[in-house]
Amino acid sequence: MESTAYALPATPKQIAYARALALRNQTLLPWEVQQDRRSLSAWIDAQAKLNPGAQDSRPTSKQVAFAERLARIKRRAVPDECFRDKGLMSKWIDGNK
Repeated sequence: MESTAYALPATPKQIAYARALALRNQTLLPWEVQQDRRSLSAWIDAQAKLNPGAQDSRPTSKQVAFAERLARIKRRAVPDECFRDKGLMSKWIDGNK
């Protein structure tokens, strides 16, 4: 007898999650990967480890609003470099609470 490995098709939930990850990571979901449950699972694992939020180092709108409110209360300006870096904005907020 010949041992043939049959590839199981990907589940609809897997495909939906993979599409959401592709959208989040701004990448393409290859058609070939969608045809096999194991290859799609491996693709999902690799994409889930990526953190696209870490690429954007600008502060959030909530951080900016809170910092500006603190600045008005303390009667001082938020340094310009804080508007370009999330970590600096966080440190400025912590130092001016």
